[in-house]
Amino acid sequence: MIGKLKGIVDSYGEDYIILDVGGVGYQVHCSARTLQALPSPGEAATLSIETHVREDQIKLFGFASDLEREWFRLLQTVQGVGAKVAMSVLGTLKPSELASAVAMRDKAMVARTPGVGPKVAERIVTELKDKAPAYANVDPAVVHLAGALDEKRAPRPITDAVSALVNLGYGHPQAAAAIAAAARSAGDDADTATLIRHGLKELAR
Repeated sequence: MIGKLKGIVDSYGEDYIILDVGGVGYQVHCSARTLQALPSPGEAATLSIETHVREDQIKLFGFASDLEREWFRLLQTVQGVGAKVAMSVLGTLKPSELASAVAMRDKAMVARTPGVGPKVAERIVTELKDKAPAYANVDPAVVHLAGALDEKRAPRPITDAVSALVNLGYGHPQAAAAIAAAARSAGDDADTATLIRHGLKELAR
């Protein structure tokens, strides 16, 4: 089974690259995001590879990182998500953005993907919520907070505090994890300013 290819970019197709490895041209299907990040023909490139073997064909899928490949595998564990949809999701969202969407149960972000409707997006964020943190280094606190946010039961100060930290430049997973911890230490009645202050302390640790 091929796990990685390192070679010279020969040419590009609509959704694939021909990678010359020791004189053998491998056709590797990639997401739009990965294709855009690859160098010009004639230059060296390395791709993490996922090999799909069927009775009538062997298909190679290429990724910029092992993490992206893990997300590709993970997405296909969701009912109704095959290789094509998984590649489309990864072409729309970076792994970190996908991790945020799953952790925050943000199905609208996933639904930005062409070909992914609300029902499939809902299944992705629901079915992967307990699996994704292992791949994305997302604090488990995010998942607990996300459940509350998804059900629209989280107090307004919490959602406002998360937004405030994101506006300060922190990633969604980090902001949500920090405010989740802040809410535990400051109490349920804490106002937005208090949560932000505690959240910043958490992030500074």
